[in-house]
Amino acid sequence: MAELVYRPVVGFAKTLFKVWDLKIDCKGSENIPRSGGAVLVSNHISYMDFIFNGLAALPQNRLVRFMAKESVFRHKISGPLMRGMKHIPVDRRQGETAYTHALDSLRSGEIVGVFPEATISQSFTLKSFKSGAARLAQEAGVPLIPMAVWGTQRLWTKGQPRNFKRSHTPITIRVGEAVEAPTDQYAGAITRRLREGVQDLLDAAQRAYPTRPKGTEDSWWLPAHLGGTAPTMEQLRAAEAL
Repeated sequence: MAELVYRPVVGFAKTLFKVWDLKIDCKGSENIPRSGGAVLVSNHISYMDFIFNGLAALPQNRLVRFMAKESVFRHKISGPLMRGMKHIPVDRRQGETAYTHALDSLRSGEIVGVFPEATISQSFTLKSFKSGAARLAQEAGVPLIPMAVWGTQRLWTKGQPRNFKRSHTPITIRVGEAVEAPTDQYAGAITRRLREGVQDLLDAAQRAYPTRPKGTEDSWWLPAHLGGTAPTMEQLRAAEAL
């Protein structure tokens, strides 16, 4: 079926990246299968992560169908685009509908993108993973593809102003080898293995990242364990408890 919306949107996004002069470093795209279903699993630090996750699949000529909040599909601008690109709406009150939709997509040979942390990590470290991605892969009989993005939080993330200027911001993307999801293993065990893979890729992306904060005021995008001023998980949980 012709992609009347997705490919033009990809072209527009690439043009924007050139206008913004983003320095994109993507490695591991060859780990994304050229055909057949797969679950693409990434960390989540920005509202724009799905764009860069999808970018990593383009060298393999694959388009990723992302699971995203249902509210995005109701927006007057993003809604028609999300539906046209065949992304998958997730209504947390009716999660089974989204699960079935994703499962059908996988069985038809699509790649489905999942953020198992469910929400953006404001500490820019990995939160706990939900097991839905592993269960989807098991039931559909497809592999899990771990990946990590870094630098996207500098463009647009929760609690910070958007930066859509010509900023020359580096974006680092790492895609790992497939993680199998056999049906004779617990989804929880597969999820733990998957999370370890994403963590390794995130560590690699952070090591490869070419810039550091210019000073204290610019260190908000770096996690505390790397010397930045982003809140820790503990600080965030304490703030939520107030």
